[in-house]
Amino acid sequence: MASLIATLARSLFGPPPEILCDRRVWSEGVAELHRRTHGRRESGAFLLGRKDEKRRIEEFVFYDDIDPKALDTGIVEIDGRRLGALWTHCRNTGREVVADVHVHPGGFGQSASDKANPIMAEIGHIAIILPHFAGRTTMPGGIGVYEYIGARKWRDRSRERPSPLHIGWWPWR
Repeated sequence: MASLIATLARSLFGPPPEILCDRRVWSEGVAELHRRTHGRRESGAFLLGRKDEKRRIEEFVFYDDIDPKALDTGIVEIDGRRLGALWTHCRNTGREVVADVHVHPGGFGQSASDKANPIMAEIGHIAIILPHFAGRTTMPGGIGVYEYIGARKWRDRSRERPSPLHIGWWPWR
């Protein structure tokens, strides 16, 4: 009930979220990220959906499904030659990359590697980081939300209230 009241209050009085995701899509995707960590390595996914007046996350496409060796070193390293499968999937489904997500073993701060090597080096791209291998807090307020501003620089939006990311029902889709 509190979540519904907070959502309605934000929809009436606050700024609208920039990224929306259905709670089921988020929960299932995050659970799969956690499973793929095996409790000892990073995992991640491209978040696909639509970009209209808001970004809508509709699907998780896991890094190691695109590049089977992406997680072999313990950190995310995607061979760019493997991305053709992602672009083909986007064309076939009518979706595009609206953000990405990956997990860290500890907190949700960006590592030096995250900052220097964006998964999508496109200004405005959103990168989400889930702490504790996605085994604990996985909702806005306890996760990292970073916006790429170019030249390997990022804007930390993790503590913005309300968050630019909204998980769950939203009255104006």
